[in-house]
Amino acid sequence: MLVSREIRPGSAPVEVYEDVIVIKDLEVWCHVGLTNDERIHRQKTLVTLELVRDLSMAARTDQLVHTVDYQRVCEKVKQLALEKSWRLIEAMAGDIIQTIQSNYRLNAVGVEIRKFILPDTAYVGVHLHRRST
Repeated sequence: MLVSREIRPGSAPVEVYEDVIVIKDLEVWCHVGLTNDERIHRQKTLVTLELVRDLSMAARTDQLVHTVDYQRVCEKVKQLALEKSWRLIEAMAGDIIQTIQSNYRLNAVGVEIRKFILPDTAYVGVHLHRRST
């Protein structure tokens, strides 16, 4: 998605893109919850990631080096879930964002986490979106 066109005196316009790689409903088993009963066993969560960056070079070259290796992103998220536990899915989402931002050059990261703990609901979830600085 073309976000802006920067015009610099004496040079051609520079197009700035913010494209999105979406990883939808990654199944992550983790210890998350307020009560001991809830945290005693790993529970299934579904994690959706939105990785925002300029993908125009990858679109032109068809080369992995110009994009994000989303298989490695998934592996990092699953590894984080094996190493940590959380009381809140908000904290889990924040840690996922921090991990992704520290390993990849992105303009922004969005994380949605859904868990299936409350009766009479399809799920409970949070969505955090953070821009890189």
